[in-house]
Amino acid sequence: MSNTEHSTIYRKDYRVPDFLITDLNLNFILGKKDCVVKAKSVFQRNQEAKSNSNELFLNGENLELLFVAVDGSELPASRYRLEGKGMVLIDMPDSFVLEVSTRIYPDKNTALEGLYRSSGNFCTQCEAEGFRKITYYLDRPDVMARFVTRIEGDIVDCPVLLSNGNLVEEGMLEGGRHFAVWEDPFPKPCYLFALVAGDLIFIQDEFTTCSGRRIDLRIYVEAKNREKCGHAMTSLKKSMAWDEEVFGLEYDLDTYMIVAVDDFNMGAMENKGLNVFNSKYVLASPETATDQDYLGVEGVIAHEYFHNWTGNRVTCRDWFQLSLKEGLTVFRDQEFSSDMNSRPVQRIEDVRVLRSFQFREDSGPMAHSVRPDSYLEINNFYTVTVYNKGAEVIRMMHTLLGAEDFRKGIDLYFKRHDGQAVTCDDFVSAMATASDVDLDQFKLWYSQAGTPELTVTEEWDVEGQRYKVTLSQRCPSTPSQSMEDKKAFHIPISFGLLDSNGNDMELKNALLELKSAEETFTFEGIHEKPVLSLLRGFSAPVKVEPWQSREQLAFLMANDSDPFNRWDASFRLSESVILELTSVLQQNRQAVLDPLFIDAVRRILTDRESDKSLLGMALSLPEENYLAQQMKVIDPDNLHLARRFVRRELANLLQAEFRAVWEGNTNRGEYELTSEAMGRRRLQNVALSYLLAGERPDQSDVDMAMEQYENGNNMTDVIAVLSAMSHCDIPERGELLQNFYEKWKDDVLVMDKWLILQASSSLPSTLASVKDLMHHPAFSISNPNKVRSLIGAFGGNHVAFHNSKGEGYCFLADQIIDLDSRNPQIASRLTTPFSTWKRYDTVRQKLMKAQLQRIAEKEGLSGDVFEMVRRSLDT
Repeated sequence: MSNTEHSTIYRKDYRVPDFLITDLNLNFILGKKDCVVKAKSVFQRNQEAKSNSNELFLNGENLELLFVAVDGSELPASRYRLEGKGMVLIDMPDSFVLEVSTRIYPDKNTALEGLYRSSGNFCTQCEAEGFRKITYYLDRPDVMARFVTRIEGDIVDCPVLLSNGNLVEEGMLEGGRHFAVWEDPFPKPCYLFALVAGDLIFIQDEFTTCSGRRIDLRIYVEAKNREKCGHAMTSLKKSMAWDEEVFGLEYDLDTYMIVAVDDFNMGAMENKGLNVFNSKYVLASPETATDQDYLGVEGVIAHEYFHNWTGNRVTCRDWFQLSLKEGLTVFRDQEFSSDMNSRPVQRIEDVRVLRSFQFREDSGPMAHSVRPDSYLEINNFYTVTVYNKGAEVIRMMHTLLGAEDFRKGIDLYFKRHDGQAVTCDDFVSAMATASDVDLDQFKLWYSQAGTPELTVTEEWDVEGQRYKVTLSQRCPSTPSQSMEDKKAFHIPISFGLLDSNGNDMELKNALLELKSAEETFTFEGIHEKPVLSLLRGFSAPVKVEPWQSREQLAFLMANDSDPFNRWDASFRLSESVILELTSVLQQNRQAVLDPLFIDAVRRILTDRESDKSLLGMALSLPEENYLAQQMKVIDPDNLHLARRFVRRELANLLQAEFRAVWEGNTNRGEYELTSEAMGRRRLQNVALSYLLAGERPDQSDVDMAMEQYENGNNMTDVIAVLSAMSHCDIPERGELLQNFYEKWKDDVLVMDKWLILQASSSLPSTLASVKDLMHHPAFSISNPNKVRSLIGAFGGNHVAFHNSKGEGYCFLADQIIDLDSRNPQIASRLTTPFSTWKRYDTVRQKLMKAQLQRIAEKEGLSGDVFEMVRRSLDT
């Protein structure tokens, strides 16, 4: 595999730019088949730069250069040269005005970076490096300029013309064309530039800030989606109010706009004042969106709004600092969602993502620190490590400092750095200064990759009424970082001690700070041996080696006062049972379900007092992708059989209890989006999934499910039936899938759910179904949501993808090779299921490696896919 076309970028090589750009005037002339971009930039030599070179390199890709001039005079050919990824200007003065005209072709832009078209509408995506596909520019986040954008377009095709900032002028032109001029008064890097033009309508509202300013709020969508924007607008207003109340941050422009588009590589983008969203995170109605969809809309709307300060007003010096904005903003949106809904439920959901995806990333070839040291393609580092683990790092600081000092740190951060491009170190410095807490050791969370692993040893002195806990930490080796070279992390550990009655013992301090490789913590005056409730609220992103008995886990499930740890005890108990049964099946022994586990599940099913969402979560078994990572050598077949055995046995032994739960939580009343209502639906639908756990469940349970499908007045209850039925080899499965398709075939987002259901099925016929669906009208290889819903979902289907014949591997490799030429970002993300190939048996290893090598041999392989494949093969 050759590396001649792709070079690695290192954080240690960062240098300030030789020139800065203070102002940029853009003029977009939108045509039927192309777009002419005229850019006028004001350059000044950077006084902080050490270089005095009179040459200046500007980034630019896939551009047709029409004109280039400096200070009003067209440059001769001797004053510039075009290179593969940019243009070099020669003999530049210390300050000058550059004019560049380029032609681009949005209709041909299948990579969806820069300016492209979605459903006939023009839109942009410039993070991380898309602006260089619009014009020649210093495309780096530490170059911040004031933008003025003029857009010209056909008034019929593009009645709406939008860009960043405030609208300052608009008018008519000859030939049925019109224009709009937008001015953004706040300097910003070019990755935050946005343009949208097309045939859109908007819903409108307003928000009055704490200082009395009235903000015009608009959500732009296609006309057919007008009635699905209400929840997004409500979420936006809640976000604005919450940010003022919790962080004292007020919105700064006169207008805040959101645009929903169908073709988008990401979830959403925080462009200053003009957020472009994947329509999945804007559109919602009870008939078409599930509870999780509603929560997703609320969370992503909040996330992008919060970026206005944590990302826009203060941005990244370089892309290695990506978690400076993303980790911090994920923490903020998680806190917002916790305040809007259920804090324990939100915390459990966040940790499930972390354990299932980020821990897997930490243990594989793509393991990297929250602040990476190098990258080949920055697109590959929009990862769960940067986002979700980055948020955990912020949360740990919040835990160590306390809410009051954390807020002081945030205030100081903005006071010091408003309008600047800064680093993760700058953020930590503000926190340390404001709180007077030494965070030097804590900063290792930014630089060391991998998930720390804790071991726990307990010692109980009956006579001395003394209880000791010894905690030790280690962090396994990761690419470029050996275990021996890693230093001890500063780990905050929230905990509690329970007596034999399940009550919390009194403690002066419920937070331990582990700073050494091993430390012993002693508790005096403990009258009986306690049960340790460790890592309450999941106070640090670590793994803990199993040390508690199943009896202790069952005790914590029943008694722990910390809701997260009650759920976690059930999770750990389920994990222990399934992995043990996997081993039993590998040895061709008879599988028997532990009676203690059955009793623990029975207690959950008969619990009428606890939060129903938490009960539903406690009943949900760990997913196979997570369980696989806990095995030394992953055995997909026996793991699947073991998990399926547990579900079937529980369904058979506790059928009456599951039916009672289903019947007791069925509600045909009006749809409500409250924590209580969502909890009821969650519990009801988890119970239903158990009753349909077999390939051929009892007909009475099938009839019950059909009744829920036919009478359901919301997508949550309807899709739950299809989800459970998708694993059943019965005639009703096909009937429901066809019925669902006929009803919703004109709604692209609902069709995404339909594709996911079939790609996620555990039936042996799944791969054949997926191949057929590749040619179905509901699928399009050019739409990222469709690709994620069908091909991506199949790659995440552990048992189907890892078929021992390797057919799933060949299929996914085919799609990656095809997509690499169309949309490298999406192709790159599809490689993830291959990344842990060395964890499987030798037969599967050989099959997966062969497909990785086949991908690597593709001529003209993109840097995005090249980096992922190279890391997988080299590690």
